Amino acid sequence: MVNVNSFRKCIYVLLAFILVLTICLWKETRKGLYFSIRPESGYDNILIKMWRWGVLKEGTVQEEAVNDTSKVPLSTKASNTKINVTSKVTKSNLVTKPKKLPSYLKVWNKDSSSQSLHPRLQKARKTYLQINKYNVKYFGPKNTNKRKPKELLCQLRKRLNFGMITAADKPFSTSEWEPYLPKENINMELGRCAVVSSAGSMKSSHLGEEIDNHDAVLRFNGAPTRGFQVDVGEKTTIRLVNSQLITVEEQKFLTDVQYNFGTLIVWDPAPYHSTIQEWYRRPDYNFFASFKHYRKKYPEQPFYILNPYMQWQLWDILQENSPEDIQPNPPSSGMLGIVLMMNFCEEVDVYEFLPSKRQTNICHYYQKFFDQACTMGAYHPLLFEKNMVKHLNQGTDEDIYNYGKVTLTGLKNVQC
Repeated sequence: MVNVNSFRKCIYVLLAFILVLTICLWKETRKGLYFSIRPESGYDNILIKMWRWGVLKEGTVQEEAVNDTSKVPLSTKASNTKINVTSKVTKSNLVTKPKKLPSYLKVWNKDSSSQSLHPRLQKARKTYLQINKYNVKYFGPKNTNKRKPKELLCQLRKRLNFGMITAADKPFSTSEWEPYLPKENINMELGRCAVVSSAGSMKSSHLGEEIDNHDAVLRFNGAPTRGFQVDVGEKTTIRLVNSQLITVEEQKFLTDVQYNFGTLIVWDPAPYHSTIQEWYRRPDYNFFASFKHYRKKYPEQPFYILNPYMQWQLWDILQENSPEDIQPNPPSSGMLGIVLMMNFCEEVDVYEFLPSKRQTNICHYYQKFFDQACTMGAYHPLLFEKNMVKHLNQGTDEDIYNYGKVTLTGLKNVQC
């Protein structure tokens, strides 16, 4: 019995010795020094391991996707980037001198094509091309060589009619319409503006304060601010709504107080390059009664009807600058709102029209409806709109990656 107890004690001592030895060896191999290189350009931290006994001659930065990158066509300039570090590592001073730190951020690729779409969305695009609901007949050029941003800005400035329907426009120039329509066109001269998309990726963005610091803010349809101020802010200068909203959800439109702030602008898809008279006879949604009803209830609030010419003028520019056929449907509310603010403002910051690292298939930050088409487009030519916006961006890829933020110049600043 004594021998057995002695044997057990020896075993325990041996196991304890092995355990201590293992821990010591593990600690010895882990005595490397870790630090982050944070370049001035603002890229995410890159982790580089510097061993205590030597100088790291060459490190490798591996690209890491924050989100499921299969959701959106992205561009990346370096997926396996080598950094040369020539400084010696000491305990008192860690200094690195990378010779080059190219961008490795994943952001929207301005040359994205329909081939990058999910097969379901590719099929939807082909279906809309065949249906051609609005009888689109485009005979203009298509992009072979991408125009410079300034040339594209000049196209937008010269060819888009930013007018609203007034009491002088036939067939609205009647006594029936006189109480409801403005006598003059909209006139806004704004400074630094924000366009806030309704994308699900706005949630948890914490951009509310930054958004509210702009001189003017445009929002879309029924996107709320109450309860979401931290992420989307609360200032509303203009709200762009579609005709479906004020027709199908008329009661909510009339009673929800969020629509009572700022200037309202409604738009309705018209037949391709139709006259105002033709569109008036067959609008996509017959919203005219709802418009009058709202104007009666809130006569002091500015409320405009967007001239139907602009949507197809913008579509022509999108098609002309795309190498393949785009959906023959009107541009999205998002794209219409962007160019409207480019006309009104000196500078425009657009949030989450191009997806950030928070990109998600949730359509709206205030709902739980999932559909990849909300980001990539099925009905609207969203993919090609995003290509154009990325091409015109005057901001940085870091702003897109971190905040979904694109900065565009006002059209009045462009010398054509």
